[in-house]
Amino acid sequence: MTEIKINSAMDEEKKKRLEAKGWKVGTVAEFLELTPEEVLLVEIKLVLSRKLKERRQNLMTQSELAEKIHSSQPLIAKAENGDGSVSIELLIKAILATGATPQEIGDLISSIG
Repeated sequence: MTEIKINSAMDEEKKKRLEAKGWKVGTVAEFLELTPEEVLLVEIKLVLSRKLKERRQNLMTQSELAEKIHSSQPLIAKAENGDGSVSIELLIKAILATGATPQEIGDLISSIG
């Protein structure tokens, strides 16, 4: 899960000062009121986005990939940058178009958590 951890005494002091001024200190998931399932979905999409960018950069341009999957270069750029509006289906379709196998995608997803 995505979480910001307070590691040092100085960070703990900063947290106390912020809370004393009325700030709420917590995780991104708490702030956005995400369920555990929503957090996992975000993490899955982010890992797929990173892998897509890594694989695509070694093989082709964004425009070439877009043409291959009948999409657009701006949408491929959004996919590679973790834009939340990009569907998981597009991410998987694009990664498959780079030559990844379903097993590789499954392994990538199962590595989360």
